[in-house]
Amino acid sequence: MIFKDKTVIITGGSAGVGAATARKFADAGANLLLIARGKKALELIAEELREKTRVEILAMDVADSDACVNAFKKANFEFGRIDVLINNAGFHPRGPVESVNAQDLGRIIDVNLKAPIVLTRLALPYLREAGGGAIINVGSLAGRLPVPGSATYSASKNGLRAFTHAIAEEIHDARIKFAIVSPGPIDTGFIMQDIDSVTDLTFSQPLSTADEVAQTILDLCGNKVREQSMPPISGLLTTLTGLFPWLGRALRPMLEKKGARVKAQLKAAARQKAKESKNQDKS
Repeated sequence: MIFKDKTVIITGGSAGVGAATARKFADAGANLLLIARGKKALELIAEELREKTRVEILAMDVADSDACVNAFKKANFEFGRIDVLINNAGFHPRGPVESVNAQDLGRIIDVNLKAPIVLTRLALPYLREAGGGAIINVGSLAGRLPVPGSATYSASKNGLRAFTHAIAEEIHDARIKFAIVSPGPIDTGFIMQDIDSVTDLTFSQPLSTADEVAQTILDLCGNKVREQSMPPISGLLTTLTGLFPWLGRALRPMLEKKGARVKAQLKAAARQKAKESKNQDKS
């Protein structure tokens, strides 16, 4: 897919995977509408990318359906067309269901599942008017195989995965591509800034970088792949343990031990980096 002068909307576009994806599309010449709740962070990434392309920002909550309507109106007004929607915004207060307050549990569903469904519905008329396009959802390996300690998050991403596959069958328009990327742990603040709350099982799988996920999102816009797990070997593992739950239960203790070792190594590396940074500041 050629992105020159096309318009791309990215939710959660101010940091992590969203910002990395924005950089990829900017390099490809696309116009961008970046959405996130924090205006300051949006302004920073927009300032960086305006040297390459046209960028508009909108500080809003994707769980607000009226704001979502206005987002598409803004993008269409500013750029005259909408071609790609990247549903990347996510919310994940970690911990067992009983330890997370009810309001946050509801918001996980609102941000991770309800918002992408609403945004997809709103995007379709604009994509048809533009002659086609793509809607790419950012899922998770947790949506392919339930993760204890992230039950509601797993449910939201599983629902997003089901929605992606179902709407791809429902919309009989070869010009519109639907796909989902399902990464394991990603080396971004979404996980690393809350590392103690992340399950050991999560870190049993290889870390992807935000840039790697962003490139996959870009590729999914134009290839014939419906879902891309990252890394592929982890996707295979989720498939096998989904088909054979006893296998998952048997492997879990070993995977959790591995994940605990990886988590400890990552925390040690972070402490060393902070120490070196502190020493540099003193010098």
